[in-house]
Amino acid sequence: MSDPTPRRAGRKARMAARAAGPPANPAPPGQAGGRYKPLSDADLHAIYQTALRLLSDLGMGEVPDRLRRTLENAGASSKTDGRVSLPRALVEEAIDRAPEIFPLHGRDPKRSIEVGGTSVHFGTGGAAVQTLDRQTRLYRASTLADLHDFTRLQDSLTNVSWFTRCCIATDLPDEWTLDVNTAYALIRGTTKPVATAFTLAEHVAPIVGMFDMVAGGDGSFARRPFVKSHISPVISPMRFGADAVETVYACLDHNIPVSCITAAQAGATAPATLAGFLAQSLAETLASLVMVHAIKPGHPMVFSNWPLVIDLRTGAFAGGGGEIAVLNAASAQIINWLGLVSGVAASMTDAKAIDAQYGAEKGLTSLAAALAGGNLVYESSGMTAALLGASFEAFVLDDEMHAATYRILRGVEVSDDMLDYDGICAAVQGEGHFLGGPATIAAMERDYVYPSLADRETPRTWEAAGATTAWDRASARVEEILAATPPAYIDQQTDQAIRDRFDIRHP
Repeated sequence: MSDPTPRRAGRKARMAARAAGPPANPAPPGQAGGRYKPLSDADLHAIYQTALRLLSDLGMGEVPDRLRRTLENAGASSKTDGRVSLPRALVEEAIDRAPEIFPLHGRDPKRSIEVGGTSVHFGTGGAAVQTLDRQTRLYRASTLADLHDFTRLQDSLTNVSWFTRCCIATDLPDEWTLDVNTAYALIRGTTKPVATAFTLAEHVAPIVGMFDMVAGGDGSFARRPFVKSHISPVISPMRFGADAVETVYACLDHNIPVSCITAAQAGATAPATLAGFLAQSLAETLASLVMVHAIKPGHPMVFSNWPLVIDLRTGAFAGGGGEIAVLNAASAQIINWLGLVSGVAASMTDAKAIDAQYGAEKGLTSLAAALAGGNLVYESSGMTAALLGASFEAFVLDDEMHAATYRILRGVEVSDDMLDYDGICAAVQGEGHFLGGPATIAAMERDYVYPSLADRETPRTWEAAGATTAWDRASARVEEILAATPPAYIDQQTDQAIRDRFDIRHP
């Protein structure tokens, strides 16, 4: 009689492999969106025409002198009230010259992504001044150590395509120290595409010098910029912000791609009516595009029209809900209709804990943005408490949520092979089930995304394993990732040279 052990061992190995999920990602980032269209063609035209009228007839206010000259040279005109009119021809010229698709470079070229068209990528954003502490599960002030840990954590997350600083290091003494240490955290902790903000325009050139040091020498970064800048040059309603405008000039001088963000709030800095809101916020983001076009035609800009909502009962910002979901989906639809690279915001739950409210608000808002075809979905990873907070556990849970969303976007492939008429007949006339068949195994590896944090066990098995919550399981995953030795993304010699030149506070 033969020893049955090898057969049992083989069966256990096969079961373990199946439990681990498929070897390849069945639905990687970059899946095509655009199926959800909350606006009709007539709606799109009406909103666009209203935006053009606002720019030409009302115009933009508080235009800095330098920008006024630049815009007038491009075809704009100053009005008697001091506002600047942006004529339809200039706006449409800016739209026509803007790139429809461009790369966001990672320091590792294998991690670069192409943005625009129908592709959808989830990433990060935010400026949370509080972090959900991993031990106390209560909020405290965000620190530089948190930013480094967040950067390291997301570096290991497959479905987060790029990283923007998600928290503000409140333990740093001034704006310069904040900007340079934020930039250093990004290049030390990941080789994905990253984004940062520059508080003042004069910070751009020296920090680009640091990027050159890790890129290979003077001018290397500008030839292949792996950092984009988040800037809000337009302040709602319908006026420019002088400091941010100067930062745009500085970033374009150094060939830094920009994400020009309009973040109006319905009922406060923009109309409470959804259509009126979309018209005004579109006009404001188009003003940013015209500005970039007038300074440097064709420069890569993410058209980041982020409709935000306040609770009209209290005046507090509301990051979750049906209104913000449909507004950002509509914004994505409008931007894609114009042929621009779209940036929208989603998954900004108002929940403070990792609870049912958290899951519901993140799921409905991020799915709507993705289905509408938002090319870059900002704020969609790790953010809590209506952007006031960031959470390590939220990062890993959101990464798993993104995997499911990408699978939804992938849709259903229909062909003779996929319909499998012969296979259905064989199963019905044979064993009466599809378990273990070659078509089932192939589909398992090709078509299904298997979660590692979501619990699919029976109640009894769940209880026996400790009756853990999603928060518990995410916490364990975070500790596992942060306990590992991080990759050395900056060699020791370059790191020391950076520390000799800049006030780097990370030990």
